[in-house]
Amino acid sequence: MRWKPVVVQSKRSDGSLVVTVGHPLADAYLEFLNARARPNTIRAVAFDLKVFFSFVDKTPVRVTSADVMSFITVQRSGGADSKVVKIDRSDGLSPRTIRRRLSSVSGFYAYLMVRDDTSVTRNPVPRGLVTRHQRSGPRRRVPLVRTPVTLPKVLSPADIDRLVVALRTERDRAMVDAMLLGGLRRCEVLGLRLEDIRSGERKVFVADGKGGRQRLIPMSARFFTTLARYLDHERPNDVSTDAVFVVLKGPTRGAPLSAFGLDEIMRGARRRAGLSQASCHQLRHTCFTRLREAGMSIEALQAQAGHASIETTRVYLHLTNEWLAGEYLKARKRIDADRLAVIK
Repeated sequence: MRWKPVVVQSKRSDGSLVVTVGHPLADAYLEFLNARARPNTIRAVAFDLKVFFSFVDKTPVRVTSADVMSFITVQRSGGADSKVVKIDRSDGLSPRTIRRRLSSVSGFYAYLMVRDDTSVTRNPVPRGLVTRHQRSGPRRRVPLVRTPVTLPKVLSPADIDRLVVALRTERDRAMVDAMLLGGLRRCEVLGLRLEDIRSGERKVFVADGKGGRQRLIPMSARFFTTLARYLDHERPNDVSTDAVFVVLKGPTRGAPLSAFGLDEIMRGARRRAGLSQASCHQLRHTCFTRLREAGMSIEALQAQAGHASIETTRVYLHLTNEWLAGEYLKARKRIDADRLAVIK
């Protein structure tokens, strides 16, 4: 009987998410991820597995590296998925999308190898292509899919003003302030609990950051002022949750605000403000770019952002035009001074 992958989502009695794709091994892997990843990550992995196994039309134990290479070719040509944003000037999917799907498939097979109770003895997703210099140095591999390094998009002060004016509630303004002034991720904003707010210290405790990393970060006084107005005048008093940001109207009034709900708020504000872009992550990028322009050290920026590697934070060096221009001018002055000294 042929397997037709279908993503099915449900919830247990305790409210935890259950995602399946219809195969015992794949479903066991998704269950394993429940203790390691966020719900959105589990959904993404489930969809990636669905796309991959729908294409190869094989059971997991019969997949080969040739199947993976064919999958990459089809993804690049855009013949397998019309719902994903395409690359500029190309029919294929974004390299980041393809690379994420390969990562999901590779993680699944790594799990099967650790289980050691199937006929899978090797990961069919190659780690990369071996370079011609492998004999003379460390064994290096060229990535199967090259991902271009692009600079994050940031919002101008005028766009920020228009967005803030378009927000309708103090709750919405407080959430935007958390991302724009403190650099919190969307999931971190929605994950804030009342006990995480340290108003006296002007700090916020992020209990469940990306990768499970916790951090205590300073926050602008403006955020606490806006948050106080929301807590005093908008947040229902009869809610049972300790989540800071909750639904204010409708049948789910008092329930924790969802990622979909926050995205809807941002879409509505963008439309009213006449902006083509202003996502939660762009607010975060804007925050760190402005902090770097104001002189915040790259190490402090890393701590504020909750980045595991400082290499991730270094992108903001390239976004801060004033810093780059200043460094360039200082270097040029030294070069010109040396030339004059030689001429004299």
